[in-house]
Parts: sequence; C-alpha cells; structure tokens
Amino acid sequence: TFNLLPPIHLKQDTQYEAALLSINLYNSIPNITNENNKFKYSVDNGKTWKIITLDTGSYEINSINNEIQRIMINNGDFNADNDEFYITISADIPELKSIINITNPLYSVDFNIENSIGPTLGFQSVVLSLGYNKSQSIVDITKINLVLVNVDIISGSYVSGCLSPCIYSFDPYKVPPGYKLDDRPNPSLTYYPVNRTSINSLRIWLTYQTNKPIDLQGEKVTIKIKIREVINIKKE
Repeated sequence: TFNLLPPIHLKQDTQYEAALLSINLYNSIPNITNENNKFKYSVDNGKTWKIITLDTGSYEINSINNEIQRIMINNGDFNADNDEFYITISADIPELKSIINITNPLYSVDFNIENSIGPTLGFQSVVLSLGYNKSQSIVDITKINLVLVNVDIISGSYVSGCLSPCIYSFDPYKVPPGYKLDDRPNPSLTYYPVNRTSINSLRIWLTYQTNKPIDLQGEKVTIKIKIREVINIKKE
C-alpha cells in the first residue's frame, strides 16, 4: 500500500480508466513451502523413520532430488565407498510423472504423513519399497497457472465469473526460478474504470488464480500503471 503525497485528484465530472503498463520482478515464487516439504524415509526396513524438511524455495525435480540426497549424506544414509545413493528421484518427462528408484531392500519411503512432498511428486499416501516406483498421477510441481495483479482503484474486471480487482495476469514460468521477469500487456493495454476521483493511497497485491496471496520471499516488485481520461468519441 502506497500513500500518495500529494494525492491524485481527478475531475469530478469526467470518467477515467487505468491499465497496467509493466511489471518487473524476479521469479522467486516458491513451489515448496511448509505445506509440502516433508520427505519420510527408512533405512532399516521400516523399523525407524527419518524426516527430511526442505527449505521453502523454487524447486525443479532434479533440485528436489539433489537437496534430499545432500541431507541423506549428512545423515550417513548413502554408500560412501561407491558414492552411491539408494533413493533417487527423477522425472518421467513423456508421462509428466516422477520416478523414485530404491535400490536397497532395506530402504523405503513413506508419503503417508502430513505436509508430505508426495502429492507434489504425483504420489498418493503410499509406502514405497525396493524397485522402480512411478507416480500414480502427474507431478503437481507448478501449482500456479496465473499470477493476478490486483489494484484497489479499478472496477469492471472479472475472474472466473466473479468481480475482481485484477488489472492484469501473467504466467510466472516464462522464466526459470531466480530469473528476472519483465512482463507487459501484448499487443495492447487493457483498461478498466477507475472507481474513485481522489486517490490518496494505492494498494497493489499479487495472488494465485485461486485468490491465495503469493509469497515473493522478500523480492522487490516494480509495477507501472497508467491512468487516463476516457474520451467520448461521439462527443469529440
């Protein structure tokens, strides 16, 4: 929320409209959070279990595998002589699924826990054992279809049939995680009616397509908005 000094005072007897000119940010939107960051495994045929908790961040399947294996090294759960891991996570690209390959009969993975990473990898609440385990469903590693840019000074926008303050939407996966995203309307701007004549403050917020707020992990966002007078073509 920005307080405008001095405020923007629009003409009382004139209609105005606003459009987004551009949005600039780094793709820091996490797909692993405290809602899906638990990986539970056993190295003694299920007698005892260990839980790995991934830090919040933007992960691809290979980076999930690398982080889990890094922590397993710290836990001493790998073959140091051959530098071999007994649990490996990879992508089945043609079927959009994931594969967990377990090569030691004493090792197993349990996705039947709260905040499990299993559904993200396409696995239901199952326990995996020795062998080549392919997920039952496609991976759900990108939960966001669109990012909605919401502004409190407009009206007349609809999302899924409901009135919305959304002035623009964009695909955050145009660039990989960590890369700069510079997005702007193409081929032309879309204008929405301005709902006030005196703008003392301006609130802007980003949400998923489901209206859930987005965590940008502290990254800065730059947004440019254009306000213009509505021209009555007939009158002109």
